[in-house]
Amino acid sequence: MDDEYTEQDTAERDRPGRGRLLLGGTLATVLLAAVGGTVGWVLADPGTPDTGATPAAAGPGPASPSAAPTTAPPTTARATTPPPPAATKGGLTVPRLVGLDFEKARDELHDRKLGWRLVFGTGSGRTVVRTVPAQDTSVRPGTTVRVEVSGPAPEVEVPDLVGEDCSDAADELGDVGLFPRYPTGNRGEVTAQVPAADATAHWNDAVAISCGDGPTPTAEATPTG
Repeated sequence: MDDEYTEQDTAERDRPGRGRLLLGGTLATVLLAAVGGTVGWVLADPGTPDTGATPAAAGPGPASPSAAPTTAPPTTARATTPPPPAATKGGLTVPRLVGLDFEKARDELHDRKLGWRLVFGTGSGRTVVRTVPAQDTSVRPGTTVRVEVSGPAPEVEVPDLVGEDCSDAADELGDVGLFPRYPTGNRGEVTAQVPAADATAHWNDAVAISCGDGPTPTAEATPTG
């Protein structure tokens, strides 16, 4: 009888201690779980409160203004038009001669260092009716311009050239609309001329002049139109 009581009593005494042991183990497990969860949350996102929402996967969403590309848009090159030929040569053009007296037209061409060739017509008057190249056309210095005149070549008086230097004689002939011809060369003084001084000729006629010790020229001066 005593033995049974003793064993039973011993069992009763041991039961509370076992309960406390089990309770202590449970509390320790819960505490460790709480501490582990807290540590995991801190490591996962230390600055963002846990809302329980599942984070969305990163995607190519709209870029913020600060992330906009800074590269400037391509610019379209402007087409440039090359300048006309006259702009590269000082703007030299055929002057406006139509309607002018042909002598005035000749002077205009001379002032621009352009050559001229007078072509007389069968009508009447002394005015220019056309130029080739046309007026306002870009040309190079020294270009010869064909000047067409409404009427026939007017008469002129042949100047006296004997005794003058041949180069000076050529300039004097040109002033009155005549041209020199050199059958014996163009060096030295004029010793003879055909037509003779004070004879009548027409614009564009040639005058043969003998220079130096050459032979006397023959009368072959003819109108050149």
